[in-house]
Amino acid sequence: MNAADLPKISADAHVDEPHNLWYEGLDPSLRDQAPRRIQANDDGGWSLVVDGNPIGWVGMTREEAIEQDEKRFAAASTDVRLKMLKTDNCNGEIVYPTIGLYAYNIEDPVVGQASCRLYNDWILERLGGNERIKVAAMLPTWNVEMAIAEAQRVAEHPSVGGLLLPLVGTPEWNLPVWEPLWSVLSDLGKAVVMHQGTGHDMIWYRGWGSATTNLLATQSMAPRATSLLACSGVLERHPNLHVVLVEVNAGWLAWTMSTVDEYYLAHRHWSKPKLDELPSIYMKRQIHATFQSDPIGVALREFTGVSPLMWGNDYPHPESTYPN
Repeated sequence: MNAADLPKISADAHVDEPHNLWYEGLDPSLRDQAPRRIQANDDGGWSLVVDGNPIGWVGMTREEAIEQDEKRFAAASTDVRLKMLKTDNCNGEIVYPTIGLYAYNIEDPVVGQASCRLYNDWILERLGGNERIKVAAMLPTWNVEMAIAEAQRVAEHPSVGGLLLPLVGTPEWNLPVWEPLWSVLSDLGKAVVMHQGTGHDMIWYRGWGSATTNLLATQSMAPRATSLLACSGVLERHPNLHVVLVEVNAGWLAWTMSTVDEYYLAHRHWSKPKLDELPSIYMKRQIHATFQSDPIGVALREFTGVSPLMWGNDYPHPESTYPN
């Protein structure tokens, strides 16, 4: 049987939020700092556009901007999602934001927290209530207290399939400041999800070849985050905590498991903390990665096991595998 004919769950799909979502939804005092849209640049990355203009889309008339937002709003509906699942022969999906992924670049904690809460309420209102559609709820990570509060607020909703953290933490995820959050997330029983490109600037290099190289560098955050979580003992201390690294491919998993084990053993006399098992054991048990088309990741399942491997169609983004 062809893989395309098999029943599937897409572990990575998206919604295109209306560009006026945060401007219209946030308190008027925050609107000038509200997320508006994302803009591609020549170096292969994306930038968050913060625009206090009510139209907020440079180069469009008011009528054109309103029409586009109406289309984006209409596409974020259960009927549209179920039609997509039927076309792509998928049994279910988990839906991530698009513009919202870049909200983690907001500097003001008040605006950041309000932006996450607004998105969560909106996406649950639009897509909540269908067992085949789950959503990733954004956790505001400007401090640990607000992240915990939002996790506890949304986790019990049956349509929340994952709790979204940025792939790069500020401060980094291995530091003790986050330990209360890991404890709460483990107790809540929902997977932690970290999408590529979140929590950091996507531009490292400029000039020839930089667009492709920057995307590779962006995905390299996944093995770094995995190593921090495993080697710091976060995964060992919280064995019920599962972390899904989204849209980062999976071929790096085997290399990371092997390399980190080698370095841990070579330097175990001074490495802290001392783990009961090799780091790769925790990775195999609690780390997962999504891919669209990754023959290397699939071929290396002998080393990683199959539990860490998760497929996603990335609908409706241009690089999506949908409808094939």
